[in-house]
Amino acid sequence: RITEKSGIQAEASAVYTFEVTDCANKKNIAKAIKEIYKVNPVKVNITNLPMKKVFSRGKVGQKSGTKKAVVYLKKGDKIEFV
Repeated sequence: RITEKSGIQAEASAVYTFEVTDCANKKNIAKAIKEIYKVNPVKVNITNLPMKKVFSRGKVGQKSGTKKAVVYLKKGDKIEFV
């Protein structure tokens, strides 16, 4: 999940934001980060982003909601995105 705010957090304080599946929990996310990026997360926070109603071309619809995970790492640890 690449946004201006998440980019600033990643550079300044080793806080990374990921979009995860609806069935993921904190332990699963921490385990996946450890396996994929070879770093130990200090803390994981999860936020559910709700569905949004949209109005386009005279029709009402919905944008699907997602789940966002914020992963905190030790100072000095980094995740390299290619």
